[in-house]
Amino acid sequence: MRQRTAIVIGGGIGGLTAALALDRRGWSVTVLERTAGPVPASASGLRAQTARPARSGAGIGLAPNAQRALDTLGLGDAVRAMAAWQGAGELRLPGGRRLARTDNAAAVRRFGGPVMVAHRAELLALLAGRLPDGALRTGAAAELVDPGEPGPGGRPARVRIAAAADRAAGTDGATATDGTAATEEGAGVPAGADEELTADLVVGADGIHSAARRAVFPGHPEPRYAGFTAWRFVVPAPDRPCTPHETWGPGGLWGTVPLPDGRIYAYATAAVPPGGRAADDERAELLRRFGTWHRPVPDLIAAADPATVLRNDVRTAAAPPPAFHRGRVALLGDAVHPMTPNLGQGGCQAIEDAVVLAQLAAPDADLAAALAEFTRQRLPRTMDVVRRAERIGRLTTWRSRPACALRAVLMAATARLAPDLALRALDGIADWRPECPTYAAGTRGTRTAAQPKEHE
Repeated sequence: MRQRTAIVIGGGIGGLTAALALDRRGWSVTVLERTAGPVPASASGLRAQTARPARSGAGIGLAPNAQRALDTLGLGDAVRAMAAWQGAGELRLPGGRRLARTDNAAAVRRFGGPVMVAHRAELLALLAGRLPDGALRTGAAAELVDPGEPGPGGRPARVRIAAAADRAAGTDGATATDGTAATEEGAGVPAGADEELTADLVVGADGIHSAARRAVFPGHPEPRYAGFTAWRFVVPAPDRPCTPHETWGPGGLWGTVPLPDGRIYAYATAAVPPGGRAADDERAELLRRFGTWHRPVPDLIAAADPATVLRNDVRTAAAPPPAFHRGRVALLGDAVHPMTPNLGQGGCQAIEDAVVLAQLAAPDADLAAALAEFTRQRLPRTMDVVRRAERIGRLTTWRSRPACALRAVLMAATARLAPDLALRALDGIADWRPECPTYAAGTRGTRTAAQPKEHE
């Protein structure tokens, strides 16, 4: 039987997970990543190299649902080894008053596993390093030309790669001495010419401004501004240990999360108009907004390199899409269900998408039926997460003193009366498990949204 081919547009966490999952199912996979950067030649090289450039220098939360999904790819233990347990954490006010305290033991009891935090670039390198040599092409700006038609005799999907003198199917991006760029079949393409590829399946994992989404659903509304902007950065290990905490103030919040190697991942949000940029630099903007908050907030800002502080307007899905697929194209992650970061599920849901897609798209499966089932399973679940995250995000934008005071009273009362109540925001989300068995420690018997009580 001819080996089926898949093209993944986008080399982020969702795209790389999808590529690895499809490869494990017997597909021949090519990942096209627009950003130029070093590519790990093999798993042995992933410690020194990353799949994307330094702009990926931020943290990512991995709840038990994402860990179990990665278990199906044999990556769960590797991820746990490079991630930090969230452990005890605190919810505080800008002056330092503690409103609530959380404990990962409660998450283990409720969801069958802890919440962990990893460095995003390290997770990308881990995923890329497990792909076959030559599967990941960086500096390859891809455009979906034709979604194709699944089924017997249906036409394949077509993808065009914009001309680039240094693109190549291998890992070095070199141009051949005869003036052609090598393709994965070994044939030459004239340097400066566009390249067109066909595939049995295209996975659109090209992020929140997805061109693949616009190509398959041109009339669907673009993601809308959620009402706040986010900053993120990583700083070296401080002299004094930091307790993980999130601090809520008027119109914004601050978060501090230790990484496994002692470095600190920090993030902040503020309810500001979209499209803004600091006149000087974003570290200075953070000092203006959060420099008077409790320690270690001002110390962490002072330790940040202004060039590494990321600022992004937060956007969320404006409306549910018609489907997560069309023709031979499947969409996943931010490309189809962008969400606010307030539940820490953006990357987790992309990982879930990727694993479910690969489970359904067996090499001998009816692709049309598999993609329809992918939409049936993933659309309602992910849009529910989008709505739940957005509700929490709106709470963080409250500005008035009476509203913020009421919010603090309710949070403190909740923490006293029901210490695990805050975890209910992740019920039906963090307790998800894939259809195939996982080896995550302590996950047996956890009920998920897809496993009703009567089946236990």
